[in-house]
Amino acid sequence: MPDPIPMLDLLNAIPRELILPPANLFLLIALGLLVWRRRPRAGRIIAGTGLALLALLSTTAVADWFVTPLERMTTALQAPERSGAQAIVVLAAGQLRNAPEYGGRDIPDTTALARLRYAAHLQRRTGLPVLVSGGIAGDRGGSDPGYSFGDTMASALREDFGVPVKWIEGQSRDTAQNAAYSAALLQAGGVHRVLLVTTAMHMARSRAAFERAGLEVVEAPTMFFSGQAQGVRSWVPSAEGMRRSWYAMYELIGLAWYRVRAGGKQAGAAQGVMRR
Repeated sequence: MPDPIPMLDLLNAIPRELILPPANLFLLIALGLLVWRRRPRAGRIIAGTGLALLALLSTTAVADWFVTPLERMTTALQAPERSGAQAIVVLAAGQLRNAPEYGGRDIPDTTALARLRYAAHLQRRTGLPVLVSGGIAGDRGGSDPGYSFGDTMASALREDFGVPVKWIEGQSRDTAQNAAYSAALLQAGGVHRVLLVTTAMHMARSRAAFERAGLEVVEAPTMFFSGQAQGVRSWVPSAEGMRRSWYAMYELIGLAWYRVRAGGKQAGAAQGVMRR
């Protein structure tokens, strides 16, 4: 039986933009238009389906169908002072590159700022030390090859929120590496239980990754969107509707991917044992 891990790595090399809306729907519409010449009826069905899905997924009402299952996997944190946590871990999101108002520095984007704001709120309530975790921004086109997402977050916490940062994890490239590298820093300092700060839709995948890395996790989600889509306006296509659909589908696929990959590693380990 072939080792499943290389096959999974090959699938992972497919750009995520191509398998998520709206790009995948534009590809579907393009396919329908190509088919239209030889098979008009089939072409109309394919292109029409892509166009209908594009419109529906651009509404916050339909996006809510995908957002809600993810956000129901977590709950808002109550009484963080009594959580028993030893540190706060806040995960990176995106960044704005070469921000002119900050002298050309890279700065956290709106999603990252929401996470930082909640982390600052929790730090003031608990007095716990903070770890920021984010990958190497320079490899993704940042203004400074040595300036990581973690560095941009640490600067924002210190300069904009007045919150000290004890650890900066700046090597990770995905959530699994966020967990692995953060766990190494924290466990070296005797920390085993953390408040994990990320967006509500990202929490289920993040929690699983940090628990696999050997940490006890107290969930501290922020930015809940489910239940906000109400009234006629929620059925009007918008950029916000598509953004929520994109993010929710990304997280749902990510959850499935982590489970498949974990299963693949277990299968690979079992094969190794059998070969011995």
